[in-house]
Amino acid sequence: MPRLREVPRAEVTDERILHFYDRLFAPDRDPAVDHGTATGTPGDWWTVFAQSPEVFRHAVAGFALYRASDVDPVLRELGQCRAGWARGSQFVFSQHCKQMRALGVAEEKIAAVPAWSTADCFSPLERAVLAYTDGLVLQGGRVPDEVVAVLRSHLTDSQVLQLTYITCMYDMHATMSRALQLEYDNRPDPVVEVAAPEGYGTRDIASDLAGG
Repeated sequence: MPRLREVPRAEVTDERILHFYDRLFAPDRDPAVDHGTATGTPGDWWTVFAQSPEVFRHAVAGFALYRASDVDPVLRELGQCRAGWARGSQFVFSQHCKQMRALGVAEEKIAAVPAWSTADCFSPLERAVLAYTDGLVLQGGRVPDEVVAVLRSHLTDSQVLQLTYITCMYDMHATMSRALQLEYDNRPDPVVEVAAPEGYGTRDIASDLAGG
């Protein structure tokens, strides 16, 4: 279950939210109870974000913004997909793998996104987009001049700004999805203690390793 309550259809008064409930789930379904979207996700991103109509509307406006962008959709999706992977969001990563596939991106490239730096299937511009994404997501915006120079040699300044904004927006969505355990990120943290064998007791592991 998500960490926040899902808003059932009967409680929704905002027409924008109802529009998406109808569009994504069908008018006769309550998505807080009858889960499932066409892409296979549970759909609880929508029902949890419905907690705040203001946040919901702002997020949906962001989706419209990136679709209206004049950045090549493949480049945009590369950034969004890599942002999901780098942030550790199975939801964002999976959704944008699907979107790249819908755009006709080769399976070889989609499979190579996690280890893009060792792959030779990306163009110089695509590699720059992936490197830029890593700088935004993994380095908090610390991006080498050389990466920006490649972007600016292929894109306008407006397009670089749009790419930056869209990629950072999806870094935010990936972070929120993990924090609230939405969609495919509704899973236990993989980092847990692995118990010692029965009978090991309270022996000092450091001493064992040191031969003490």
